[in-house]
Amino acid sequence: MTTPHPAPAHIAMFSIAAHGHVNPSLEVIRELVARGHRVTYAIPPVFADKVAETGAEPKPWTSTLPSPDDDPSAWGSTLLDNVEPFLADAVQALPQLIQAYEGDEPDLVLHDITSYPARVLAHRWGVPAVSLSPNLVAWEGYEEEVAEPMWAEPRKTERGQAYYARFQAWLDENGVGLDPDSFSGRPARSLVLIPKALQPNADRVDESVYTFVGACQGDRAAQGEWRRPDGAERVALVSLGSAFTKQPAFYRECVKAFGALPGWHLVLQVGKHVDPAELGVIPANVEVRDWVPQLAILKQADVFVTHAGAGGSQEGMATATPMICVPQAVDQFGNADVLQSLGVARHLPMEEVTADTLRAAVLAIADDPEVARKLKALQAEMAAEGGTSRAADLIEAEIPEGRDKARQGA
Repeated sequence: MTTPHPAPAHIAMFSIAAHGHVNPSLEVIRELVARGHRVTYAIPPVFADKVAETGAEPKPWTSTLPSPDDDPSAWGSTLLDNVEPFLADAVQALPQLIQAYEGDEPDLVLHDITSYPARVLAHRWGVPAVSLSPNLVAWEGYEEEVAEPMWAEPRKTERGQAYYARFQAWLDENGVGLDPDSFSGRPARSLVLIPKALQPNADRVDESVYTFVGACQGDRAAQGEWRRPDGAERVALVSLGSAFTKQPAFYRECVKAFGALPGWHLVLQVGKHVDPAELGVIPANVEVRDWVPQLAILKQADVFVTHAGAGGSQEGMATATPMICVPQAVDQFGNADVLQSLGVARHLPMEEVTADTLRAAVLAIADDPEVARKLKALQAEMAAEGGTSRAADLIEAEIPEGRDKARQGA
């Protein structure tokens, strides 16, 4: 017996223009549209076409955040450098979004964890809000163990105090009865778009608030195909994702590690900020690209050298590909440690990467039958979490019943 879907609703999704925050939501949005819901997606214009491909209606707005093609240094180097732009962007975006949705208020708000205006708008409209988290979430004790030590010094500074004062004033002005930490870090309801196995302290996560639905990847056929070259006995993919890719010295070590390795073919994604000419002579068994259809390659790869972002980590798990983790920033260090603790990856810090250390790590993990066994087990666990279909079911469960009755009687 199938569970009946609720009557079509207007569901509004909100995110920022960043691949790691938009991409995880797209298959969920596609599924909601396929189920007959009208989905609008508030997003800066650079991602409007990608959103439109899901069948959702883009609601463009102008952002002041660095663009996805900017050098990562545009985000600065300190904690306050990283968080202040989100608050400033939220303050200037809110009036735009109020105007964009005037007379077209949704029945339910979905939002990425970085979209502060979405939660304010849900409060303003009196509708439920569901967070879609593309990475790890807070556990019981997170504030004491992580947040408070991280903020101890910044909160003593005049700049840090001013940031919190601005944030609190904005929340108060909009009638949101929460402090900045609770507002940004403790949603009322959240779907976590990563496998539970990637979540630190998963046994202390409040499952009345957070539900792990695992990877929501889709088939990615539109991204194109990739075929293993003739004669390639083994394939390695190296990718540092979409943001922290300006690492020519690292790529040169990758070329050295694989260039003279018999039977191996290397696919090296270098992003938009590195000229292949910076890498020197490229051997015949090394394929250098600025972008690749990552999932298509991972389905055929023997090893994945990754920055251990949430998306790449779960793609490695979903395809049962052994990983070498070379984290670059934010949650990637934690992901690398979790993957290593699961026995499916090796954490190789960037400062320790040489052609020799990388080659040794790759050869060890590619031939380890215990790693292969653990990856197969994790792959099965991920499939059981439900992915896109379960996420859509849970979102539909949050659509207010009164709205259903009103529309059915209309």
